[in-house]
Amino acid sequence: MAVSKRGATTTSDDETPMGPTGRPYHGFPTPPKLDGHGPARIISLCNQKGGVGKTTTTINLAAALAAYGRKVLAVDFDPQGAMSAGLGIQTHEIPTIYDLLLDSKRDPKEVVVHSRVENLDVIPANIDLSAAEVHLVNEVAREQSLSRALRGVSADYDVVLIDCQPSLGLLTVNALTASHGVIVPLECEFFALRGVAMLIETIDKVRDRLNPTITLDGVLATMFDARTLHSREVLERVVDAFGDDVLETVIGRTVKFPDASVSGMPITEFAPEHAAAQAYLRLARELVARGAVA
Repeated sequence: MAVSKRGATTTSDDETPMGPTGRPYHGFPTPPKLDGHGPARIISLCNQKGGVGKTTTTINLAAALAAYGRKVLAVDFDPQGAMSAGLGIQTHEIPTIYDLLLDSKRDPKEVVVHSRVENLDVIPANIDLSAAEVHLVNEVAREQSLSRALRGVSADYDVVLIDCQPSLGLLTVNALTASHGVIVPLECEFFALRGVAMLIETIDKVRDRLNPTITLDGVLATMFDARTLHSREVLERVVDAFGDDVLETVIGRTVKFPDASVSGMPITEFAPEHAAAQAYLRLARELVARGAVA
């Protein structure tokens, strides 16, 4: 058995290569062009643990889908505003998602910012969003505030990606209530596994009480290093626990991600030939193939 540089294995030259998840390594076809756009499928990228690649995945998956002709709206729903900054958007003197949540009469199209990437728009966030939970707590149907805010723009896009904060609080519940699906980025590190059961329980509660149609679109392994036994063992445990819900695409660990963030660009534009950029393009193809994205 041989191991490739990207962690795929083969048993012979004639057999299908096996990917890091232990399943056949599919290429996934290039998505066909769309005849029209909308209505959007809304997907939250959610994990209450920080530093697992939610923002990186939101930025680069959005750019990859946009590269395949999908109209994408990326919603920064984290008071840190890292996704907005990662796309080069200054948020100090412009309306943000916070303004949409608090003013039900505001036109959401006024808050949408066009990014440098073709087909990719953003609803930005800044530190003001940290006060949203306090303001929303006494609102009627407070869990549906984001759903209401997105209602006026979702028809213009093929997919809306929501970058959630590392918490299971009211903002995350809002995101899950507004979403059709959830992608769970999961760092290939032992302690990242510990909180996933709590997150799945939260998704189940939202499905039971607020949003019966929400589905788990996939668990995405991130920061994978095929050279370490630890990464390989964690990924094996993730596949054992979630089976086919684990996406076949695996995102490797690389210093190119912070470099791209500093430049305010997705890695698909900062270093388009890099393995990490190709991984996110493959992720976009996989999600289209799975039916999670049109």
